[in-house]
Amino acid sequence: MDSTSSEAISGIRTVFEAVIADGLRRESVVGATDAEIDTALAAQGVSGAPSAVREVLRLVGRSPGLWLAGSGFGVQAMTSAMKANALATLATLPSHGIGDPASALVLVEHQAYEYHLIDGADLGQSDPPVWLVTEGETAIADAAWPSTTQWFRWAAPDISRFRERLEVLREVGKPHLPAWAEDIRL
Repeated sequence: MDSTSSEAISGIRTVFEAVIADGLRRESVVGATDAEIDTALAAQGVSGAPSAVREVLRLVGRSPGLWLAGSGFGVQAMTSAMKANALATLATLPSHGIGDPASALVLVEHQAYEYHLIDGADLGQSDPPVWLVTEGETAIADAAWPSTTQWFRWAAPDISRFRERLEVLREVGKPHLPAWAEDIRL
């Protein structure tokens, strides 16, 4: 493993451990195995993943819990259909800067109109940029996050905000807390 791969992995782990330290229960997320990751990559026609992406999936890729809750994310969501939807959205844009969309790795699908992906041309980098592709009136394709580590930091659940929501629910006397309450250490 080269030093840039080690730095990328270290950066991802630092983000993850900060969220755990803030109060996310470690057992509320489950990482994917390398075999599961390879299966997800193959489903999208991609032979390899950058070190940072692989580490994200090893930490939260099988069951992401509060990480990107409400979006299709993780090895079970990373299907050929997800990629086809992202490519169809890209095809509607008049122009974009993605160098190799056919080889792109789609990480997230949010309600079939927003995608987070790695440009196929960048898959050889350890910690490549993550693109945001959105359809609609303000359709865009933008390298929104300069690195996968910065994207993972952006996507991290804000545990203090979840904790505040729980306190409000308890103050108003809610008899049943949401299922995600079990994922937070108080």
